[in-house]
Amino acid sequence: MRTEILRGFYQDSVVLMRISAQVRRRVGIREIALFMGTPANHALLEEAGLATPEGRMAGPNDLIITVSADDESSADDAVLAVKQSLIESRKTRETQARTLTRSLESALRELPDANLVSVSVPGVYVKAEAMAALRRNLHVFIFSDNVSLEDEVLLKHEAAKRNLFCMGPDQGTAYLAGTGLGFANVVSRGRVGCVAASGTGLQCVVSRLDALGEGVSQAIGVGGRDLSQPVGGIMTFAALDALARDAETEAIVLVSKPPHPDVLAQLESRLRAIAKPVVACCVGSAYRTEGNTVWVPTLDQAADAAVALLAHRGWDWPAFTDAASVARAVETFHRSASFAATRILGLYTGGTLAYETQHLLADLLGDEHPHRVVDLGDDRYTVGRPHPMIDPSLRSDMILEFARDPGFGILLVDVVLGKGSHENPAEPLVAAVHEARRIARGAGRSLAVLASIVGTRRDPQDLVLQRQSLEAAGVAVLASNADATRCAAMLVEPQLQRKFYEAA
Repeated sequence: MRTEILRGFYQDSVVLMRISAQVRRRVGIREIALFMGTPANHALLEEAGLATPEGRMAGPNDLIITVSADDESSADDAVLAVKQSLIESRKTRETQARTLTRSLESALRELPDANLVSVSVPGVYVKAEAMAALRRNLHVFIFSDNVSLEDEVLLKHEAAKRNLFCMGPDQGTAYLAGTGLGFANVVSRGRVGCVAASGTGLQCVVSRLDALGEGVSQAIGVGGRDLSQPVGGIMTFAALDALARDAETEAIVLVSKPPHPDVLAQLESRLRAIAKPVVACCVGSAYRTEGNTVWVPTLDQAADAAVALLAHRGWDWPAFTDAASVARAVETFHRSASFAATRILGLYTGGTLAYETQHLLADLLGDEHPHRVVDLGDDRYTVGRPHPMIDPSLRSDMILEFARDPGFGILLVDVVLGKGSHENPAEPLVAAVHEARRIARGAGRSLAVLASIVGTRRDPQDLVLQRQSLEAAGVAVLASNADATRCAAMLVEPQLQRKFYEAA
């Protein structure tokens, strides 16, 4: 373990996350933490097991560099690499012509016509920053997590009072007037307006819309707790009203986890009042049509149904997004003599995808199934490290653990592309899969790996190359997360094939 303190060396958390993700990939590095010495960050270091006597002496304006490595040389080299990256980052900023502001007031002097503030600070500071923006009649997009429910309710009531949007907290994605916020895929403007309580759920829908030739008018994020009883759907209802009035929006898609029953009744009432066609995907909701609203259970079906409604054609609740690809994957893995499908492990960078998989597995295999689905973006996995869509190393480590457990035979993963995500997410995933299969072969087993890609052909990571890399490594790439999950269920319970293919 190595710790070095850079006194009076303030750095933005986004810069620190980027550098830590780069250095963590070095050979011999187990973990790295780059934190300013605030009380909250000291607590995070203690929780992550990376607190050291030297680090505990750092103050709020001091940068703590702590590295855990296999040997002294690796640790020393990693600390040096961090310092060199910090120096290069500072030089780059100093040579930029644009002034970097340090407060809301100075930012507004630079951009007096701005109407939205994006907030990405530790959760305990969100209330002060977001409230300052709202009181200046600015919309807010809250990327930060770990914001208290009490603060969220207070901020959203303030926003509603001022006819403003408070998107989030923990809101990963939004599209406003053609601009993507947070983790955003490259999509076209179009006729579909979205209201989304999640980031990756929204990314799934807009990417599928793009593949089907449709685009997005506006996509308003509301945060995962908006349809809970304490929040009461404040921003969801405001967003639905705005899209109902928007001349560029011809159809609306709502994406959320199931609302609280009391809020669901209010939501259904609001949807009945909208004249435009609406698709509601409260993940796991039953298929039904009520007035202008079609209810669907999965993310891919939300996009497919919206496109069908815009084309004024029927939509027949298909069992799969791409039935032929699922059939080929089932046949391929069943041909493996050493493949014994017993339990499924899902390792997801997208929380809504993880939730969708949990629901589908429970529906297909029963609530007591022994499978495991992990949302790696959950707060407990991001303490002291970047989000897994930025740094996938934690998933790579867990894949190797999976390979050593004879109880697991099937791995489900997502690969999320777009601005803000890892520049080549297939690369570390493929490396981990190759090593996992080597470990499994040594024990006389084989592994089935199923993936879905969230992305578009214009995303910077290159959708086609990502798919080719995965398939070359023997990963079955399915058209949607729902297809991948249903395929996994059929590998565990082959009798499900008759049910699905009769429906298809």
